[in-house]
Amino acid sequence: MKRIAIQGLVGSFHDMAAHQYFDGEQLQLICCSTFEEVFENIHRDPTVIGMAAIENTIAGSLLHNYELLRDSGATVVGEHKLHISHCICCMEEDNWETIQEVHSHPVALMQCRGFLANHPQLKAVECEDTAGSAKFIAENKCRGWAAICSADAAKIYGLKVLEDHIEDNKHNFTRFLVVCDPRKADFLRSLEKSDKASLVFSLPHEEGSLSQVLSIMSFYKINLTKIQSLPIIGQEWQYLFYVDVTYDNLTRYRQSIDAIAPLTQELKILGEYQNGKQPE
Repeated sequence: MKRIAIQGLVGSFHDMAAHQYFDGEQLQLICCSTFEEVFENIHRDPTVIGMAAIENTIAGSLLHNYELLRDSGATVVGEHKLHISHCICCMEEDNWETIQEVHSHPVALMQCRGFLANHPQLKAVECEDTAGSAKFIAENKCRGWAAICSADAAKIYGLKVLEDHIEDNKHNFTRFLVVCDPRKADFLRSLEKSDKASLVFSLPHEEGSLSQVLSIMSFYKINLTKIQSLPIIGQEWQYLFYVDVTYDNLTRYRQSIDAIAPLTQELKILGEYQNGKQPE
């Protein structure tokens, strides 16, 4: 049985991502209030695997999770891309005429901004988790409250779905990273089958320093799929670059890393893993 630390409760999108990624395996979920708790669980118990959202096609990157990943020393061993669909649900006794508030995670509320604009009578209330909002309403019998969450979460907690698929953009996907203690990485991935890597590095504050790195990657036919810069606290106008690359030849990829290393500062490989499939 695998022990998986997730942010959120049973029925959350992290729960769905974990069960889809480890399809057919027995899982014990460790439900955490924050992403900090996810990485703390991995630090305390090296057998724990973490599942952490890193970017969404609408909301963008979860910048704080990049910092947590880098500081934790955990290794990325996989990724999963999940189609996100939201519903609005409430107690069985409630309906459109009686609900006054809608509770959910801030990102979920943002992804349903158009829907909420069409229902100005509803007060949007930010909470820690989508599924947690549904659970709180169900357990406390909160009349007049609704939750935005997955239809699965509504079913788990016995709430009535007023409307499903209320997200503004139906092409709504979240990418999750599967992370673990580096000592356990080879039990969860096949390095020979890897075709994607996540890196982080800083660069000298010199003209053309980033373009040199990118030119070398291009020379080795390494495909840059994402680049995200974050400021280095305490070092004005200095940045860390978080980069995702894909490759079809592990040896050539390793050669590219050796080639860019002298040009970078604090180069760190966050993980080498298999590219997650895009869901239909």
